[in-house]
Amino acid sequence: MRWWPGNVEVGGTHIHHLVWGILLLLIVGYLGVTVAPDSPWHEILAVLFGVGAGLTLDEFALWLNLKDVYWSEQGRRSIDAVIVAACLSGMMLIGFTAWVDVADDVENAVFAAVGGAGILGVGFVLINAAKEKFAMAAIGLFVPPVAIVGAFRLGRPHSIWARAFYDETKRSRAEQRFGTLPGSE
Repeated sequence: MRWWPGNVEVGGTHIHHLVWGILLLLIVGYLGVTVAPDSPWHEILAVLFGVGAGLTLDEFALWLNLKDVYWSEQGRRSIDAVIVAACLSGMMLIGFTAWVDVADDVENAVFAAVGGAGILGVGFVLINAAKEKFAMAAIGLFVPPVAIVGAFRLGRPHSIWARAFYDETKRSRAEQRFGTLPGSE
């Protein structure tokens, strides 16, 4: 198979295009670091670096197997390497800051959700305490569903909660459930 610059042989040894890619990477990398040119040369060096990386990654399977497996099943590794490099390059083009911003937004949302759930849980514990269901309040600190159930069930008839929120019907139901305290009749 012929491709640019063609099949190059030196002394009977085939020079694979990964060699041209490595040479291009070395030269462009050296120029980019030592010269650090202004525009448009900076962009031209970036394009040449990409070409060198493409030539090199195209024969990634050759790196691994140290023999020409380009058209065999093992050559699939070259395709995998190009896909991974393209994905990483895409992420870099988008910018790591974009990913960090997304992670920060997710982190803030998680903290808000956990904080909101914690405040809600403490609220349910306080409701249990106001209903004089102290055991459920204590357990509810560590097992929030217990506090939720206790908050929705009847409280003791002479609790702060019952005095503030229960009408006669609900207070009567609470007295039937819990009984009345001695001397409160």
